[in-house]
Amino acid sequence: MIGPQELAFMGKGLLWTLALTAMGFAGGILFGFLVALARVSPIRWLSALARAWIAVFQGTPLLMQLFVVYFGLPLLGLNPPAWVAVAAALTAHASAFLGEIWRGAIQSVPKGQSEAAHALGLRYRARMMDVVVPQALRLSLPATIGFLVQLIKGTSLAAIVGFIELARAGQIVSNQTFKPLLVFGLVGLMYFMLCWPLSLWGKAMERRLAIGQTR
Repeated sequence: MIGPQELAFMGKGLLWTLALTAMGFAGGILFGFLVALARVSPIRWLSALARAWIAVFQGTPLLMQLFVVYFGLPLLGLNPPAWVAVAAALTAHASAFLGEIWRGAIQSVPKGQSEAAHALGLRYRARMMDVVVPQALRLSLPATIGFLVQLIKGTSLAAIVGFIELARAGQIVSNQTFKPLLVFGLVGLMYFMLCWPLSLWGKAMERRLAIGQTR
């Protein structure tokens, strides 16, 4: 039978899922922004470096990235806690995907606006930060929210390296109570309650942008 103790244990796993998502998404925003700027940079080697970063992390499974970071850091003499290794892997993964999303958004802003800003005497940094990037972030919001939903579900892979987040907590409770259907039904419901509102928000933002573009 699932009692208050088991529910509290799963609740703690849920909090770790939220914490890992927040850390991975915040880190992904920071580094993804830099990746996006590097990707559209006129400096060729910088753009090539960003392109390689995106290719590596988009072309390999998140599970493998977790393994590489979790088992690779000790080989470099670093022994961070498991949650730090998982957060670092999620950050690198998110930076590649968000960087590519924002790269597409930056390049979708009409070139005429950047050219007009250039004609007004704005330098490259001012053109990007004051003219292009604010519009690009608005255009990329639905895709960014969609990736956040994927990142929430991706945190469940942290269980593979032994970290106890929501999915792993559900597995432990299931092994103790022999109620796998009930336990994983609750786990699935918790993920759904996290992801569904975000999906609705993303669709609402997409509709709002579509209406704005047709006016």
